[in-house]
Amino acid sequence: MKKISCGIIGVGAFGALMAKHMGPHADLVLCDAAKDVTGIAKDTGGKVGTLADAAACDVVVLAVPVQKMEGVLLEVAPLLKAGALVIDVASVKVKAVALMEKILPAHVDIVATHPIFGPQSGKNGIEGLKIAVCPVRGTRADCVANFCRDTLKLDVYVVTPEEHDREMAYVQGITHLLAKIVVRLDVPPLRLTTKTYNFMEQMVDMVRYDSDELFRAIQRENPYAKPTETAFFEAAAKLERDLDTPK
Repeated sequence: MKKISCGIIGVGAFGALMAKHMGPHADLVLCDAAKDVTGIAKDTGGKVGTLADAAACDVVVLAVPVQKMEGVLLEVAPLLKAGALVIDVASVKVKAVALMEKILPAHVDIVATHPIFGPQSGKNGIEGLKIAVCPVRGTRADCVANFCRDTLKLDVYVVTPEEHDREMAYVQGITHLLAKIVVRLDVPPLRLTTKTYNFMEQMVDMVRYDSDELFRAIQRENPYAKPTETAFFEAAAKLERDLDTPK
């Protein structure tokens, strides 16, 4: 049975992880304007292609930061074939979905996703990790959800973009704020650590090397993130005041 063709546009850290796990199931075409992806293509059994090559596939995955999505969509839209399925993997969904609905032609289906893991958390395998799937246009969201669940063995949650972003404002927003603060403290290596401290270190290390682009997307492109961020810093300031107040 002929494999479907899958174009991955944007082969950064997450695009490369996706190529690794999609390679056995699809004929991959990898496209990245900013880097040479020859080695990744070789390792995953895919091939390097132009934007037009990737956009001509049966399934087109946009693995680009949400800040760059509008420009990529404008380039990709006229290159898509009728009946193609377009999937994004952006960390925020309300903005990504709005852009895809506005720019992509009516003759393609759209499913928005957010794999709730990254190269660090998925380095030893992705089975059992979570992914959010948001139906947008067409009837193939169930196919995407079933493939993620049955083939990739992911834990699938079918949600609306608004439900996703409301939860991520806490799940990602608070986690990344805490990690950034701990990293900036520049804590020296310590020996007398507790299990609680070790858990915190693990959390920080999961996101320590995430790009600043991703951090800013989580904090600035999610419409529900700002109130959570404000509440976080207000709670920290109140705690500081409480500590300075004699009891």
